[in-house]
This record gives sequence, C-alpha cells and structure tokens, in this order.
Amino acid sequence: MSAIISAAVAVIAVVAGCAGSGSPTGTGHAAPHSAHAARTANHRVCAASSAPGTTELRPSIDGRTRVVRVHTPPHPHATRMPLVLNLHGSGSTAIGQEAFSGMDATADADGFVVAYPQAAIPDGRGDDWNVPGALLVGGRKVPAGATNDVRFVTSLVSYLERSYCIDAARVYATGFSGGARLASQLVCNTSAVFAAIAPVSGLRYPTPCATPMAVPVLSFHGTADPVDPYNGHGQPYWTYSVADAARAWARHDGCGPGRAVAHGGLAYGSCRAGAQVVLYTIPGEGHEWPGGPRMARRLVAALGPQSNLIDADTTMWAFFSHYSLGRS
Repeated sequence: MSAIISAAVAVIAVVAGCAGSGSPTGTGHAAPHSAHAARTANHRVCAASSAPGTTELRPSIDGRTRVVRVHTPPHPHATRMPLVLNLHGSGSTAIGQEAFSGMDATADADGFVVAYPQAAIPDGRGDDWNVPGALLVGGRKVPAGATNDVRFVTSLVSYLERSYCIDAARVYATGFSGGARLASQLVCNTSAVFAAIAPVSGLRYPTPCATPMAVPVLSFHGTADPVDPYNGHGQPYWTYSVADAARAWARHDGCGPGRAVAHGGLAYGSCRAGAQVVLYTIPGEGHEWPGGPRMARRLVAALGPQSNLIDADTTMWAFFSHYSLGRS
C-alpha cells in the first residue's frame, strides 16, 4: 500500500480552485511560551529575508543531511510570519506532499511560511517517518540506526527560525497519514514548540503523552479510508478508531461534550486554556487530502474517493490562526 501512496503523490494533477469552508475557533493555546529567547527575538527587527517562492534546502541536522522544501509567501520585509510544518505520508516525499496538499496557495493568500520536510527511512520511491513506538507500513520494524524524527522536526523548526523571518510563537504542524501520526506525536514531546496541530487521515493519541498542557487539535478523516480505516482495526500501527483518538485528546485537554458543527464536524469546546479539539468526518472519502488537487482515476480507485465537502488547507489555517504560544 505504501507503494500505491507513493505513486499517487508522484502523478498528482494540481488544479486551480478550492472549496471554501469555515472552522470553529478558539481563544488561545494552553502551552506556555517557555522559549523565552525566541519570544524576545520576536520583538527585535527581523534580519532574515527571503524571496517569495519555493526553495529546496539540505540542512545538516543531527549529523545527517536532510531534505526540506520551504515555500515563502509574498511578504513585507522584516515581517515575522507563522510557520506550518507539513509532513508527507508513508512512502512519499517532500515535493510529493507539496503537490498533494496544495498548501502553497493558502500560504500565499494568508501570509505564512510552509515547510515540507522529508523522512529518511527508505520505502519504495519515497521515505517513512520514525514515529516513536510504532511499526512501519506492513508491520515492518524501524531499522536500527534510524533518525529520531521528533528531534529532527523540532531541530528543523529552530533552523528555519534562524534562516527565515519566523514568529516562534506561531508554529504549527500538519501531516498526512504517517505524517499525521508523527504530527500527533510532536505535541506530546514538544508542546513548547507547536501552538496547534491538524493531522489529516492519521490522527492518533500517543500513549503516554508527556505534555500536561492542553493542545488545540483539528483533524480530518474520510469514512471510506482503506489505508487507515475510520473505525480502526487496520495495520499494526492502526488499532483504535479516529473518533476514539479525538475523544482521547478531548479528555487530555479537559474539554466539555462534543457539539456538531458544519461540514460533518464535531467540536469539543470548554477545554483548558481555550484549546479546542475538532474532528471533521468526511462521508465517503478515502485516504485523501480533503479539498486537495485532483488525482488520476486509477489512484482514486486504489485510495478511495476524493471530496470537496471541506477544504483542509483553508480550514486548518482558520483554526491555526486563533492560537499562539503564550496567548490565552
């Protein structure tokens, strides 16, 4: 199945136009802004500058050369911008995720930097992430000596903050499938780095989850997903349902009962420190990026139908924009 996902990403046909949608909003992020140096830097004039567009970087992190594609929107000089980390799925690549999610257009429209890192465990024509404690696709074990990807992604944020004009209080993570599972893990280990997360087709609640802070969580998942089934009981890394994962995050955040919202969403509000947990259940959609670019028919047949019921990119940005570290 990872080979199918990799092939799907490689032949995506990017099309113009996305379905508009709304999103529930929150008032702040529970995690304190403990990175005092980064906060202080945000009040200084930003010396970093970059031309709009996408650049592929190969930074050395933890002694290894890694790949990351960074898309910068048109922006005023010296203006600090939010950063979204967008993690690809199993067997895919950074450039594949850039095309698959179509997020560059939303970044340009709303003025944030989006970075697409690449994993480092070879899988077909792409790579897999090392999600702590989880097996790879097909039940394969993580190879000995694999990189610590939680540490890699966290270090990458610091690298990008030094290289680009980034607001350290407004850093967010999303991802697809295996990348969504890693995004779910990141805030358990690094709650003082990411202000909110939005996993797509892969929400998990890591056990244990070390952070005591409430985490704003937005997720999307199709009911016809053949790779990571909505009701669980899939591969060894995929046992419980997506709804169970959302409820676990709601318990973690101390939320009240869920309430129905537009486009098939369920929102848990009244959470600690203004956080929210929101799950959009997409009827009949497969293992896809909601509202994303259209894919070839043969790949849709393998991964399940696409849906424009909601636009994941614009919806998650509306959610992210209400949260920052240290704001309540």
